[in-house]
Amino acid sequence: MGEQRPVAVAPRDGSAADLAAHAAARHAPVLLSRCTEVLSPALTRPGAVSVDLTLGMGGHAAELLRRHPGLRLVGMDRDPHALELAAHRLHEFAGRVTFVHSVSDRFTDALDELGLDAVDAVFLDLGVSSLQLDDDERGFSYARDTALDMRMDPATGPTAADLLNTLSHGELTRVLRVYGEEKFAPRIASAVLRERATEPFTNSARLVDLVRANVPAAARRTGGNPAKRTFQALRIAVNDELGVVERTLPAAFERLAPDGRLAVLTFHSLEDRITKNVLRELSTSSAPPDLPFVPAGSGPRAELLTRGGEQAGEAELAENPRAASARLRAVRRLPDEDRAGSTGRGPGRGAPGNRRPQPTTRNRRPQQDLEPDEPGTTDGRTP
Repeated sequence: MGEQRPVAVAPRDGSAADLAAHAAARHAPVLLSRCTEVLSPALTRPGAVSVDLTLGMGGHAAELLRRHPGLRLVGMDRDPHALELAAHRLHEFAGRVTFVHSVSDRFTDALDELGLDAVDAVFLDLGVSSLQLDDDERGFSYARDTALDMRMDPATGPTAADLLNTLSHGELTRVLRVYGEEKFAPRIASAVLRERATEPFTNSARLVDLVRANVPAAARRTGGNPAKRTFQALRIAVNDELGVVERTLPAAFERLAPDGRLAVLTFHSLEDRITKNVLRELSTSSAPPDLPFVPAGSGPRAELLTRGGEQAGEAELAENPRAASARLRAVRRLPDEDRAGSTGRGPGRGAPGNRRPQPTTRNRRPQQDLEPDEPGTTDGRTP
């Protein structure tokens, strides 16, 4: 990975105002009002610190900085071009923003460098960005014939073409089946191995044609371009997206100050399932459900702030169709004194008056967490 320390982002030619306007025009932040509403209560004090672990073009960050004049923001992204555009967009807040080039699961190193033991809010906008999708040179889209790259950091790691040209049949089948939920993964993998024996894969159009030719006609007539699941699977594998999410979320919560808030935007069911499970575990007591009271330190560590995965409304969807698959989940870190507990002695929390009524429902999942996983994995952004 590239630089993990705080970095200075130098503007290109052109006025900062023009570059900022250009960056803002290219990007419509999803669920902007609701994300801001969820995070803002933790950011009212002077000197509050918010961390945007997937800064992108800085849309959500700009709104938080506007609303909270005393806010300091650490903006991180693995894509150096995104950091550059965000620097232009956030130019008016330059004295309050620190930019960091790194994958989000390494953010603790950057916070250590900055001397930040705890922060008040953490935000993640997961998946691929509009910036990456709309750039033909990045190779994320199957709608245009481009090089099969798909790296969020263009200077690091294997490309999608590298995976297509080197993975075994079993490995490629697993990638397509797990990350794209592709029913015809073995058939597509077999075709890839046959084709690459003649000529290595380099461009997206050839892969799109191969997938189309190896998906039954009935499947091609529904669900849009049949290549979308293959492209999503390769992108997730190239960037280790799910592994990054699994490592980042627990670490992000641990870095929150008491009453700090963690908000996560997801765009397909795989990353949403991970997010839901992590936040549910944090908001559920670890004590056995049959105990008549909650032992000290075993109460929930977090309070859920959203009912399931909140979605964009009709007005936003009309303006930005890419918001259709977005889900927002958020929690507040409970102060230690707010966590139910018991010492079993004296008139404190473990006294008989603090025992659970029977039958207990304390360790049952709240109803809003029981929604089924969102159908399908396609993220809705991939054009």
